Amino acid sequence: MGSRRTALVPRLSRRGGRLLLAVPFALIALVTVVDVLVPPDVHLGPFLIAAPAVTASFAGARMTAFVGAVAVVAQSVVAAARTTFTDLNHTYQIVALVLISVIATFFAHLRERDENRVTRLRSIAHAAQSVVLRPLPHRAGPLHIASVYLAAEEEMQMGGDLYAAARTASGTRLLIGDARGKGLDAISEASLVLGAFRVTARRAQELPELIGHLEAGVGSEEEARDPDGAGSGAGAAADDTDEAFVTALVLDIPDHEQVVRLVNRGHPPPLLLRDGEVIPLDSAEASPPLGLADIVSPEVTVETFPFGVGDVLLLYTDGVVEARDRTRAFYPLTERLTAWVGDDPPTLLGRLRADLRAYAGGHLGDDAALVAIERMPTEP
Repeated sequence: MGSRRTALVPRLSRRGGRLLLAVPFALIALVTVVDVLVPPDVHLGPFLIAAPAVTASFAGARMTAFVGAVAVVAQSVVAAARTTFTDLNHTYQIVALVLISVIATFFAHLRERDENRVTRLRSIAHAAQSVVLRPLPHRAGPLHIASVYLAAEEEMQMGGDLYAAARTASGTRLLIGDARGKGLDAISEASLVLGAFRVTARRAQELPELIGHLEAGVGSEEEARDPDGAGSGAGAAADDTDEAFVTALVLDIPDHEQVVRLVNRGHPPPLLLRDGEVIPLDSAEASPPLGLADIVSPEVTVETFPFGVGDVLLLYTDGVVEARDRTRAFYPLTERLTAWVGDDPPTLLGRLRADLRAYAGGHLGDDAALVAIERMPTEP
C-alpha cells in the first residue's frame, strides 16, 4: 500500500504541473484570437505579459523563457494580421513583452535555485537524523516495542527528538528525549546524548550512573570548541541565553521483575495503559533537563512503578501534546488513549498517529516521537 501511494504522488504532481502549464498557453491562444478579431482601436496584446509572469510562479526558468518566447511570437502574429510587423504600437508591445519575459525568467531562476537549496538542506537533515535515530527493535526480552517518528510539516528543519533502546544482562533500558532547538544543531545535540546512551547503557550498573554519562554528553561539542569558556561581553551573553539542554526520560525494565524504574529529567511523564485506564507516571519531584547541572545540581531520583504482563507504556515527546486543532486547543492525549487501551503497540501507535494528524489538520507544529512498550509473558 505504501509503495503504491508513493508512486501515485509523482504522477499526481506531474498531472497538476501539466494542468498549470495549460493556463499560460490557453491565455496566449485566447488573447491572440480575440486581439485579431476585435476592432482596430482595441489592443489586448498587453495581456500577454501575464503568461510568462504566471509561469514564473510555478515553473522553472527554461519553461518561463519558452512561454515568454511563445507570447512574443503570438504578439508578432497579431501585429502582422492587424497592421504590419513594424507598426510602432505593436513594436513597443513586443519590446515590453520581451523585457517582462526576461525579468520573469530571472525570478523563476532565483525561485528554482532557492527551492533546490531548501530541498538539499532538508535531505541532509533527514539523512542525518535517519543515521542518528536508529529503529528500535520490535522485541527485547519480554517486551514488545513499537516506535513512530512524525516530522513537523510546518517546519523547514528537523527537530531533535530522540529515542533508543539497549539490552542489559538483566533487562532493557530505553531512552526518549527532545533536544532544544531545531535543525542540525538539535540533531547534533541529540546524537551526543544517543551516543552516550549507546556506549554506557549496557555498562552502567545503576540509572544514576547512566544519567551522569548522559549529562556529560550534553553540550560537550560546544565545550570542545571552547574549552576555556572564552568569550565576553555580548558574545558571552548570547552563549548564556543559548544554553543547550535535552529533556529526557530513562527507563530500566527488568526481564524477571514486573516493574519499571525510571528517571525523568524535565520530560512529559509516560502513560501506563492498564485495565481500561490511562495512568500518568508522574514524578514526585521535578528535575531539570539534562545539560543544566551547572545551574541546578539535582539529586538523581529513581522511581519505581508496577509494570505487569499485558500493561503498555506510552512514551512521547511534547510535539504530541502541543499539537493544536483549528481552535488552538491542545491535543487531549490521555482522553484519546482511553478508547485504545488493550491494543498492542503497533496498533496503538497506528491509531494514535492517524488521530493526531487528523486533529492537527494534517500539519504538526513540532516534531513528535512515540514509543509504545508492552510486557509479554516471560518465556519459561
